[in-house]
Amino acid sequence: MRVVSISVNGLEQAVEKGFFDWLAEQDADVVCVQDHRMRAYEVEDRNLIPEGYEAYFIDGELNEHGGVGIYTRHFPKAIMYGFANEQADREGRFIQADFDKVSVACVLAPCALGREEELTGEDDLTVLDHKDEFMDAFGVHMQKTLRKRRQFIFCANLQTAHHVTDASPLYHKTDFSGFLPHERAWLDRLFDEMGTVDAFREINKQSNQFTWWPEQTEGSRKKAGIRVDYQLLTPGIRKTIRDGWIDEETRFSDHAPVIMDYDIEIGF
Repeated sequence: MRVVSISVNGLEQAVEKGFFDWLAEQDADVVCVQDHRMRAYEVEDRNLIPEGYEAYFIDGELNEHGGVGIYTRHFPKAIMYGFANEQADREGRFIQADFDKVSVACVLAPCALGREEELTGEDDLTVLDHKDEFMDAFGVHMQKTLRKRRQFIFCANLQTAHHVTDASPLYHKTDFSGFLPHERAWLDRLFDEMGTVDAFREINKQSNQFTWWPEQTEGSRKKAGIRVDYQLLTPGIRKTIRDGWIDEETRFSDHAPVIMDYDIEIGF
Protein backbone atom coordinates (compact mmCIF):
# COMPACT_ATOMS: atom_id res chain seq x y z
CA MET A 1 0.00 0.00 0.00
CA ARG A 2 1.49 3.33 -1.08
CA VAL A 3 0.28 6.56 0.51
CA VAL A 4 1.19 10.02 -0.77
CA SER A 5 0.70 13.20 1.25
CA ILE A 6 1.11 16.61 -0.33
CA SER A 7 0.20 20.20 0.54
CA VAL A 8 -0.48 21.87 -2.80
CA ASN A 9 -1.19 25.57 -2.03
CA GLY A 10 -4.11 25.39 -4.46
CA LEU A 11 -5.03 22.22 -6.34
CA GLU A 12 -5.75 23.85 -9.68
CA GLN A 13 -2.34 25.48 -9.94
CA ALA A 14 -0.65 22.23 -8.87
CA VAL A 15 -2.41 20.34 -11.67
CA GLU A 16 -1.31 23.00 -14.14
CA LYS A 17 2.28 22.40 -12.98
CA GLY A 18 2.03 18.68 -13.71
CA PHE A 19 0.74 17.18 -10.46
CA PHE A 20 -1.40 14.54 -12.20
CA ASP A 21 1.40 13.59 -14.61
CA TRP A 22 3.70 13.01 -11.66
CA LEU A 23 0.99 11.13 -9.78
CA ALA A 24 0.48 8.74 -12.68
CA GLU A 25 4.07 7.56 -12.16
CA GLN A 26 3.70 6.95 -8.41
CA ASP A 27 1.23 4.03 -8.42
CA ALA A 28 -0.22 5.32 -5.16
CA ASP A 29 -3.23 3.67 -3.53
CA VAL A 30 -4.23 6.74 -1.53
CA VAL A 31 -3.28 10.39 -2.08
CA CYS A 32 -3.99 12.93 0.64
CA VAL A 33 -4.15 16.54 -0.54
CA GLN A 34 -3.99 19.47 1.85
CA ASP A 35 -4.68 23.13 1.11
CA HIS A 36 -6.66 22.69 -2.12
CA ARG A 37 -8.24 26.20 -1.80
CA MET A 38 -11.46 25.58 -3.69
CA ARG A 39 -15.04 24.43 -3.22
CA ALA A 40 -15.39 20.67 -2.92
CA TYR A 41 -17.89 20.46 -5.80
CA GLU A 42 -15.40 22.18 -8.12
CA VAL A 43 -13.05 19.20 -7.95
CA GLU A 44 -15.47 17.19 -10.10
CA ASP A 45 -16.86 20.14 -12.05
CA ARG A 46 -13.37 21.15 -13.20
CA ASN A 47 -12.29 17.56 -13.84
CA LEU A 48 -9.60 17.69 -11.16
CA ILE A 49 -9.62 13.95 -10.53
CA PRO A 50 -6.69 11.85 -11.79
CA GLU A 51 -7.52 8.84 -13.95
CA GLY A 52 -8.24 5.70 -11.95
CA TYR A 53 -9.11 7.46 -8.69
CA GLU A 54 -12.19 8.36 -6.70
CA ALA A 55 -12.20 11.78 -5.01
CA TYR A 56 -13.52 12.81 -1.59
CA PHE A 57 -13.01 16.44 -0.58
CA ILE A 58 -14.09 18.85 2.14
CA ASP A 59 -13.80 22.63 1.94
CA GLY A 60 -13.84 25.46 4.42
CA GLU A 61 -16.22 28.37 4.66
CA LEU A 62 -13.47 30.41 3.00
CA ASN A 63 -11.13 29.06 0.33
CA GLU A 64 -8.21 30.56 2.24
CA HIS A 65 -8.83 28.04 5.01
CA GLY A 66 -7.36 25.48 2.64
CA GLY A 67 -9.52 22.38 2.70
CA VAL A 68 -8.39 18.76 2.42
CA GLY A 69 -9.17 15.81 0.19
CA ILE A 70 -8.44 12.17 -0.53
CA TYR A 71 -7.94 10.47 -3.88
CA THR A 72 -8.17 6.67 -3.69
CA ARG A 73 -8.03 3.75 -6.13
CA HIS A 74 -10.12 1.68 -3.70
CA PHE A 75 -13.70 2.39 -2.66
CA PRO A 76 -13.80 3.16 1.08
CA LYS A 77 -16.28 1.58 3.45
CA ALA A 78 -17.07 5.02 4.85
CA ILE A 79 -15.99 8.68 4.68
CA MET A 80 -15.89 10.92 7.75
CA TYR A 81 -16.04 14.65 7.06
CA GLY A 82 -14.54 16.46 10.07
CA PHE A 83 -13.76 15.20 13.56
CA ALA A 84 -16.62 16.78 15.52
CA ASN A 85 -14.82 20.04 16.29
CA GLU A 86 -17.01 22.93 15.16
CA GLN A 87 -14.29 25.40 14.20
CA ALA A 88 -12.04 22.88 12.47
CA ASP A 89 -14.94 21.29 10.63
CA ARG A 90 -16.21 24.66 9.38
CA GLU A 91 -12.72 25.31 8.03
CA GLY A 92 -12.50 21.93 6.27
CA ARG A 93 -9.42 20.66 8.11
CA PHE A 94 -10.11 16.91 8.37
CA ILE A 95 -11.41 14.06 6.23
CA GLN A 96 -11.08 10.31 6.80
CA ALA A 97 -11.56 7.27 4.55
CA ASP A 98 -12.17 3.89 6.20
CA PHE A 99 -10.93 0.83 4.34
CA ASP A 100 -11.06 -2.82 5.35
CA LYS A 101 -7.86 -3.00 7.42
CA VAL A 102 -6.93 0.65 7.94
CA SER A 103 -8.32 4.18 7.96
CA VAL A 104 -6.50 7.03 6.22
CA ALA A 105 -7.13 10.64 7.25
CA CYS A 106 -6.03 13.93 5.73
CA VAL A 107 -5.39 16.83 8.12
CA LEU A 108 -4.43 20.50 7.74
CA ALA A 109 -3.54 22.64 10.75
CA PRO A 110 -3.83 26.45 10.58
CA CYS A 111 -0.64 28.27 9.63
CA ALA A 112 0.58 31.08 11.89
CA LEU A 113 4.07 31.59 10.46
CA GLY A 114 4.68 35.31 10.03
CA ARG A 115 1.20 36.15 11.37
CA GLU A 116 1.63 35.10 14.99
CA GLU A 117 0.17 38.26 16.56
CA GLU A 118 -2.34 39.07 13.82
CA LEU A 119 -5.91 39.14 15.12
CA THR A 120 -8.49 36.79 13.65
CA GLY A 121 -11.42 39.07 14.49
CA GLU A 122 -12.86 36.60 17.00
CA ASP A 123 -12.65 37.71 20.66
CA ASP A 124 -9.13 39.14 20.30
CA LEU A 125 -7.90 35.72 19.20
CA THR A 126 -4.56 35.85 17.41
CA VAL A 127 -3.68 33.60 14.49
CA LEU A 128 -1.29 31.71 16.78
CA ASP A 129 -4.05 31.31 19.39
CA HIS A 130 -6.28 29.91 16.64
CA LYS A 131 -3.62 27.39 15.63
CA ASP A 132 -3.07 26.38 19.27
CA GLU A 133 -6.79 25.78 19.73
CA PHE A 134 -6.85 23.50 16.70
CA MET A 135 -3.82 21.56 17.90
CA ASP A 136 -5.40 21.05 21.32
CA ALA A 137 -8.63 19.79 19.74
CA PHE A 138 -6.79 17.52 17.33
CA GLY A 139 -4.71 16.18 20.22
CA VAL A 140 -7.89 15.17 22.04
CA HIS A 141 -9.10 13.45 18.87
CA MET A 142 -5.80 11.57 18.60
CA GLN A 143 -6.10 10.39 22.21
CA LYS A 144 -9.53 8.97 21.44
CA THR A 145 -8.29 7.40 18.21
CA LEU A 146 -5.37 5.66 19.88
CA ARG A 147 -7.77 3.90 22.25
CA LYS A 148 -9.55 2.21 19.34
CA ARG A 149 -8.66 -1.23 18.01
CA ARG A 150 -8.70 0.05 14.45
CA GLN A 151 -5.44 1.15 12.80
CA PHE A 152 -4.99 4.63 11.31
CA ILE A 153 -2.67 6.63 9.04
CA PHE A 154 -2.97 10.41 9.41
CA CYS A 155 -1.45 12.39 6.54
CA ALA A 156 -1.06 15.74 8.24
CA ASN A 157 0.41 19.13 7.52
CA LEU A 158 0.76 20.17 11.17
CA GLN A 159 2.61 23.43 10.38
CA THR A 160 5.11 22.44 13.11
CA ALA A 161 8.49 20.69 13.18
CA HIS A 162 9.56 18.51 16.07
CA HIS A 163 13.34 18.34 16.58
CA VAL A 164 16.27 20.58 15.62
CA THR A 165 17.09 18.04 12.89
CA ASP A 166 13.68 18.83 11.36
CA ALA A 167 14.33 22.54 10.85
CA SER A 168 16.99 24.78 9.33
CA PRO A 169 19.15 26.78 11.79
CA LEU A 170 17.15 29.92 11.03
CA TYR A 171 14.23 28.47 13.02
CA HIS A 172 16.49 27.62 15.96
CA LYS A 173 17.34 31.29 16.39
CA THR A 174 14.04 33.02 15.60
CA ASP A 175 10.61 32.99 17.24
CA PHE A 176 8.74 31.65 14.23
CA SER A 177 5.50 29.76 14.64
CA GLY A 178 6.23 26.24 13.48
CA PHE A 179 9.14 25.79 15.86
CA LEU A 180 8.09 27.53 19.07
CA PRO A 181 8.76 25.68 22.34
CA HIS A 182 5.09 25.08 23.15
CA GLU A 183 4.41 23.83 19.61
CA ARG A 184 7.29 21.36 19.83
CA ALA A 185 6.09 20.30 23.29
CA TRP A 186 2.73 19.41 21.71
CA LEU A 187 4.58 17.03 19.37
CA ASP A 188 6.47 15.60 22.36
CA ARG A 189 3.12 14.64 23.86
CA LEU A 190 1.86 13.25 20.56
CA PHE A 191 4.86 10.98 20.02
CA ASP A 192 6.33 10.34 23.46
CA GLU A 193 3.25 10.23 25.67
CA MET A 194 0.50 9.09 23.30
CA GLY A 195 2.70 6.72 21.32
CA THR A 196 1.87 8.03 17.85
CA VAL A 197 4.44 6.93 15.25
CA ASP A 198 6.19 9.36 12.90
CA ALA A 199 6.38 6.97 9.92
CA PHE A 200 9.12 8.82 8.03
CA ARG A 201 11.39 9.03 11.07
CA GLU A 202 11.05 5.30 11.66
CA ILE A 203 13.19 4.71 8.58
CA ASN A 204 15.11 7.96 8.09
CA LYS A 205 17.03 9.60 10.96
CA GLN A 206 19.04 12.00 8.82
CA SER A 207 18.98 15.75 9.33
CA ASN A 208 17.92 18.26 6.65
CA GLN A 209 14.91 16.19 5.60
CA PHE A 210 12.56 19.07 4.92
CA THR A 211 9.10 19.23 3.33
CA TRP A 212 8.42 22.99 3.33
CA TRP A 213 10.40 26.02 2.27
CA PRO A 214 8.18 28.98 3.32
CA GLU A 215 8.26 32.21 1.36
CA GLN A 216 8.83 34.02 4.67
CA THR A 217 12.38 32.59 4.70
CA GLU A 218 13.34 33.75 1.22
CA GLY A 219 15.29 36.68 2.65
CA SER A 220 17.67 34.37 4.49
CA ARG A 221 21.06 33.58 2.96
CA LYS A 222 19.72 30.19 1.92
CA LYS A 223 15.98 29.57 1.81
CA ALA A 224 15.27 27.70 5.01
CA GLY A 225 13.43 24.38 5.06
CA ILE A 226 11.38 22.71 7.78
CA ARG A 227 9.64 19.31 8.08
CA VAL A 228 5.99 19.89 8.91
CA ASP A 229 4.31 17.23 6.74
CA TYR A 230 3.79 13.88 8.45
CA GLN A 231 2.32 10.44 8.08
CA LEU A 232 1.26 9.59 11.63
CA LEU A 233 0.50 5.98 12.53
CA THR A 234 -1.23 4.16 15.34
CA PRO A 235 1.36 1.89 17.02
CA GLY A 236 -0.22 -1.33 15.76
CA ILE A 237 1.05 -0.75 12.21
CA ARG A 238 4.55 0.51 13.06
CA LYS A 239 6.12 -2.68 11.71
CA THR A 240 4.29 -2.46 8.38
CA ILE A 241 6.51 0.42 7.17
CA ARG A 242 8.54 -0.74 4.19
CA ASP A 243 9.95 2.41 2.60
CA GLY A 244 9.46 6.15 2.47
CA TRP A 245 10.95 9.34 1.18
CA ILE A 246 10.44 13.06 0.60
CA ASP A 247 10.48 13.92 -3.10
CA GLU A 248 12.41 17.17 -2.78
CA GLU A 249 12.97 17.37 -6.54
CA THR A 250 9.23 17.61 -7.20
CA ARG A 251 7.53 20.92 -6.42
CA PHE A 252 3.95 21.81 -7.23
CA SER A 253 3.98 24.27 -4.32
CA ASP A 254 6.48 25.27 -1.64
CA HIS A 255 5.90 21.81 -0.07
CA ALA A 256 7.41 18.51 -1.22
CA PRO A 257 5.40 15.26 -1.38
CA VAL A 258 5.86 12.61 1.31
CA ILE A 259 5.60 9.05 -0.01
CA MET A 260 5.35 6.00 2.26
CA ASP A 261 5.00 2.30 1.47
CA TYR A 262 3.28 -0.05 3.94
CA ASP A 263 2.83 -3.80 4.05
CA ILE A 264 -0.95 -3.43 4.31
CA GLU A 265 -3.60 -4.82 1.99
CA ILE A 266 -6.02 -1.97 1.45
CA GLY A 267 -8.57 -3.71 -0.76
CA PHE A 268 -11.40 -6.03 0.23
